[in-house]
Amino acid sequence: MDPIVRLKQLTLILGDALLFYAALLLTLFIRYQRFDLKLVYLHFWPFTFILGVWFLIFYIAGLYELRSLKNDPIFLRTLTSVLVFVTALSILLFYLIPLLGIAPKTNLLIFAILYSLALFVWRTTFNNLLSAGRPTTKILLVGYTQAAEELADKINANPQLGYEVKFWMKEGLQDKEFNHIAQIIVANQINMIVVPAHIKKNSKAAKLIYKNLLLGVEVLDLASLYEQIFLKVPLAELEEVWFLENIAKQHKVYEFFKRPVEIVLALFLIIIFSPFMILISLLTGLTSRGPVIYSQKRWGRNEKEFMIYKFRTMVADAEQSGPQWATPKDTRLTPLGGLLRRTHLDEVPQLFNILKGELSLVGPRPERPEFIEQLKQEVPFYELRHLARPGITGWAQINYRYGASIEDTYEKLQYDLYYLKNRSIVLDVIIVIKTLRLFFVTL
Repeated sequence: MDPIVRLKQLTLILGDALLFYAALLLTLFIRYQRFDLKLVYLHFWPFTFILGVWFLIFYIAGLYELRSLKNDPIFLRTLTSVLVFVTALSILLFYLIPLLGIAPKTNLLIFAILYSLALFVWRTTFNNLLSAGRPTTKILLVGYTQAAEELADKINANPQLGYEVKFWMKEGLQDKEFNHIAQIIVANQINMIVVPAHIKKNSKAAKLIYKNLLLGVEVLDLASLYEQIFLKVPLAELEEVWFLENIAKQHKVYEFFKRPVEIVLALFLIIIFSPFMILISLLTGLTSRGPVIYSQKRWGRNEKEFMIYKFRTMVADAEQSGPQWATPKDTRLTPLGGLLRRTHLDEVPQLFNILKGELSLVGPRPERPEFIEQLKQEVPFYELRHLARPGITGWAQINYRYGASIEDTYEKLQYDLYYLKNRSIVLDVIIVIKTLRLFFVTL
């Protein structure tokens, strides 16, 4: 990760923490009209535990991602809903965990009001400073493609990311300014040149760019910067050699540790969710006709076919006219099925697929064989997603909406390929944590 991005995130975390303890001290002063070290000590450790819980929720909600740090309605709505949620959660924690030692009522109310007001002022000010500050990375963009246009639009719309496209040679090697690249770098204080892969392969272009390395510029592939900003790979910019360099590599240590950890987690989650599975089974059987557990053919790793398990969310005989794409507002959903689909509780039986070795906790979502042959024809490199064991959740699931078309599949594949390139235990943990965000969005 960019050190500047880390610094911005660290500043944000430290600011949130300082405000948290300042609000706590002010709460105690307002409540008791004095500063008492015993009172401070009594509240310090319980509230520090609460701070850890709050920061975890903030992270899950995306409040530490630079992409979301913009004072738009989405950010303000997210911040408001998260503050309401963590306040309600704090009330439960204080009264359900006796070890915390206190059960504040008035104090918690005063604290929640003070911290919420302070956080709104701090966060909106921080966001404004990010957007108004001078960009640290000034880009010379060479060549025009759809990915280049998406990248430029994203950078222009999100100044908080710290990038600025200062000059764009849209005609690439044919651009009349290409031979004056040194003057353009100096005049615009360029410190990064972004070029498509095919231009870097041109000997004339490579020599011109090479001569300017002494000016302190960084040369980056368009695909690499696109990946950094969008957290997906630009499928249209990739060639076979990219896959040989990034996807074909082995992850033996990762795979060695992942499987046993997932078996333990699956067993643990089955125990935790067993009361819900019993309840869902009863409600499904009572509210609609058909089997409680629905099994469906899917393709897994190396295109091996298996049966995936789900709680039934649709009416019986929902596919009398043949296989169809499922959509969030599918008219075939039962009333209970709609709730199960939105909360993803219909996928809990897939924990047994993990035990059988057919699914992973994290990975590309498995697709139905009826659709795969068509997708292979219409979506380039689609078959590569079968290099990894499919998962209950995945990078595409937490970053993109419900897929129900060829276009959606193309977009989600770009996220799947990002995951295949960067998969690790750390990324898997991040995906599992951020999957919880889907529950906050849908509930």
